[in-house]
Amino acid sequence: MNILFIGDIVGRPGRETVKGLLPSLKKEFALDFVIANVENAAGGSGITLATANELFSYGIDVFTSGDHIFKKREALSIINEEPRLLRPANFPLATPGRGAGQFITKTGGSVVLINLLGRVFMEARECPFRIVKEEIDKNKAKVIIVDFHAEATSEKVAMGWYLDGLVSAVLGTHTHIQTADEKILPYGTAYITDVGMTGPQRSVIGRKIESVLARFITQIEHRFEVANEDLQLQGVVLNIDEDTGKAKSIIRIQRSLNS
Repeated sequence: MNILFIGDIVGRPGRETVKGLLPSLKKEFALDFVIANVENAAGGSGITLATANELFSYGIDVFTSGDHIFKKREALSIINEEPRLLRPANFPLATPGRGAGQFITKTGGSVVLINLLGRVFMEARECPFRIVKEEIDKNKAKVIIVDFHAEATSEKVAMGWYLDGLVSAVLGTHTHIQTADEKILPYGTAYITDVGMTGPQRSVIGRKIESVLARFITQIEHRFEVANEDLQLQGVVLNIDEDTGKAKSIIRIQRSLNS
C-alpha cells in the first residue's frame, strides 16, 4: 500500500500547490491513499467548508489537523458532519468531532488514522501517550498512521519509540520545517520528526518575512499575512505491507510548483 502524507497546507498558495502537483505524484508513486494536514488551509489558520471541499476535489482522501483547527468557527459544525476531517484525539471529550477513524483506500485496503497533539511548549491537553494507546485498542487494524502535531522534537522522537511496532507510521507535523531523519524503526514503524509544509518556502513558516521580522525586532503585534513565493509540496510517501502493517519504506518529498 502506497500512502502520501502532505505536510501542513498553508493558505491559498498551499492549496494551489496541491492542485498543481498532486496528480503527477499520484501517478509517480501509484498512490492508494492521500492524507494531508489542513489546520492552516484557510487564510493560513483554520479550515472552512469551502477550502475543505476544494482540497477534497484535488484528490486528498482524509484531513488531519492540530491546535489551529477551530480558528475558523465554521469548523465547529463541519467537523461533526465530515468524518474525513479529524481533530486531535487528546482534545477534551466534549470537543466536537473525532480524533481517529478507519478509512478504505481506492484498492479496498483499510487504514486507521489517529491525530494527536503534543503538550510540550503547547497548551495542555490530555496525555497523547495514553490516548494513542486507547485509540489503537479501539481501532483494531493492521495499517495505522499517526499524525503527531507537536512542537518539541524530543516529544515526537519519544512517541516514535513508544509506538514502534504498534503502528505503521508516526509522522510529525506543526513546525512547518521538514526534517531529514526519516527512517524505519527496529520493529517496523516509519518515522519522521516533521513532514514539512506545503506552500510558500520564501517565508517564515508560511508568513511574509517582513511582518514576522518586524514582530521579532519591535515586539509589537503585526498582522502575519500568508506569503506566496517559492511554492513547494512537502511530505512523505509510505510503502506499507498490508498483511503485517509494517512499513517497508518512507520517502521524503520536496516538489516545487512550476519548477
